[in-house]
Amino acid sequence: MALIRLDHTPETVKVCLPLYVILPDPGRIEGVPVRDRKLLYLLHGLSDDGSAWPRYSSIETVANEYGLVVAMPSVGRSFYTDQPNGQRYFTYLIEELPAYLQDVFGLAPQREDTLIAGLSMGGYGALKAALNYPERFHAAASFSGAVSLEILRAIPDDPRQAEFTYIFGDLNKLEGSRHDPLVWLQEAAKDPASLPYLYIACGRQDDLYPVNQMFHAACQQLGVPHDYIEEDGKHDWHFWDRHIKRFLKRVLGEPAQN
Repeated sequence: MALIRLDHTPETVKVCLPLYVILPDPGRIEGVPVRDRKLLYLLHGLSDDGSAWPRYSSIETVANEYGLVVAMPSVGRSFYTDQPNGQRYFTYLIEELPAYLQDVFGLAPQREDTLIAGLSMGGYGALKAALNYPERFHAAASFSGAVSLEILRAIPDDPRQAEFTYIFGDLNKLEGSRHDPLVWLQEAAKDPASLPYLYIACGRQDDLYPVNQMFHAACQQLGVPHDYIEEDGKHDWHFWDRHIKRFLKRVLGEPAQN
């Protein structure tokens, strides 16, 4: 098993970004070269970068058990959004990063072999990708996800208000905008059969628990199939590590015993 860090400068962002890639042992799945393995895009939260998942979770061990390639990009505090200054982080995630992985590693998995997941801000990014580009992903997961942006303006004196305004524009106009997860959901609900499998999990002691309940209710109302899991848990790595394993087990089954 290899954990690789690549520092590269995407054209879409024009700044050097660290990218972390887990490559399982070549012999883990006999007869399946790395280029033909399943690929998981695993997204970080607001205060982390791509190194967070391998540093704080068991994803390396789990990926090796499944023979799964994992790509963990770094996008700063961008909310996986194409920003007004021209740094197009969402375009990087959905267009340039897959092309880069194909150029460097020969990775070009089919839809049925492509997964995406993330925590907190990364849950927002994972659902944004999956609901707007359902033809590219077999399954998507949000762990403690920021599945509504209303929380960004809930506390007017939060010092981050200026930062979020820079990213999204007028926070009072978020509802119904292209940044609103409910807008993605409403559009996706027009053809629910085409959607990837959706896994949404949040702890009851998490500040984002109410918005996850709201998103779950919206999925039910719109007839969008999904698995929703709530249980005791905080906004922490104990919860996220538990649920990345549960998500992969639901999508991929039990790992092969070698």
